[in-house]
Formats: sequence, structure tokens, C-alpha cells
Amino acid sequence: MLTVRNLTKSYSTSDERLAVLRGVDLVLAAGESVALTGESGSGKSTLLHLIAGLDSADGGDIELGGKVVSGLSDSERAAMRRDRLGLVFQQFNLIPSLQVSDNLAFQARIADRYDAIWQDELIERLGLRALLDRYPEQLSGGQQQRVAIGRALAIKPLLLLADEPTGNLDEATADEVLALARDLVARTGCGFLMVTHSERLAATLDRHVHLHAGRIA
Repeated sequence: MLTVRNLTKSYSTSDERLAVLRGVDLVLAAGESVALTGESGSGKSTLLHLIAGLDSADGGDIELGGKVVSGLSDSERAAMRRDRLGLVFQQFNLIPSLQVSDNLAFQARIADRYDAIWQDELIERLGLRALLDRYPEQLSGGQQQRVAIGRALAIKPLLLLADEPTGNLDEATADEVLALARDLVARTGCGFLMVTHSERLAATLDRHVHLHAGRIA
């Protein structure tokens, strides 16, 4: 479902070219959950951003569902993110002016993939029924992250990408939120790639890969 081959990425600093990814290879099957760990600066977030089409690689290939991401234009990458990817970050990125119900449905409506039955199941499974008319500022961190996960999964994406999704949560809430995410990912059959610093949380996913010095160790 996701194939990354020999991916490279460098950034220019004031006096040098800094290689962040030095030939990354990664394969992720449909329905598989993979944790990506590595020290700070190892390129974990860079890899996720390249897979999501938020940045362009210097070399190598990324294929998502048989489509070569690296060959897409900016508008085509934006359409891919809208229609085929679920994105969850450490910052919840909810829309402050929208109630929970509208935040949940936002991406699905834009992508023309809104499914009322699936939306209702997400609301129930994520425990959001009593919160639908609240605004993000009225929610706890754990509640906001559950809304963010629901929004990402509402389109039934091919791939859910999560960058430190529990970084702002206490341990108990992090465990609860990740358990819900794993359960819903299994329900949809999408792939799940999560960046985390927590070896404990990484161990709860199907597979654990480690990024070191720009390569999968």
C-alpha cells in the first residue's frame, strides 16, 4: 500500500548542505500499523512530510496505492492529502470556529466522501456523542485529539500518518487515545504510520522501525 524506495532529502544551512534522509526504504501493507522511532533530528517528521506530499524529496520514490507521489504536482499532492490521507499531529489543528460535529466532518465533506453511518460510528467509538456542540477550546487535550483522529479517519483513508499524536497527553490519556486509533485503523483496513519517542507506545503497534542517521536501522 505504501512503498518508499531510496528516499533522500537534504536542507541547506548558512554554510553547508545537511543530509537528513540518506536512502530510506520502507514498505507498509494495508491494515498494518508501524511505529517509527529515532533520536531528535533523525528525519522522522521529514519522512512523514515527504510521504504526505508536504515537501519534495531530492531523490527516490514514494508510492501510495500504486500512485507515485513524487511525480505529482502541488495541486495533485493537495488532492491526495484531501482524498487518501489522514493526518494527525501533536498539535490538534482543529478549526476553532467550528463545533466538534463540523470539525469531525470537515475533511470528509471537502473530499466529497462524507458517510453519515461511518460518521456516527466514529462519534460513538470515540466517545464524542455528548461533545458534538462544543468548540475545541471547551475540550480537554485528549478529547481534542480524539476529534482529530475522527476527522482523519472520516474519509476512510488509505493511510493514516501520525506525528507524535500523544506528545501533549498524559500517559493514561495517551494509552486510551492510541488504543482507539489502533482499533479504528483495524476497522477501516488502512495503513497506520506513527512517529513516536515512546518505545512503550511503539511496542503496541504491529511493527517497529528505527530511523538512525537518515536510514532505517
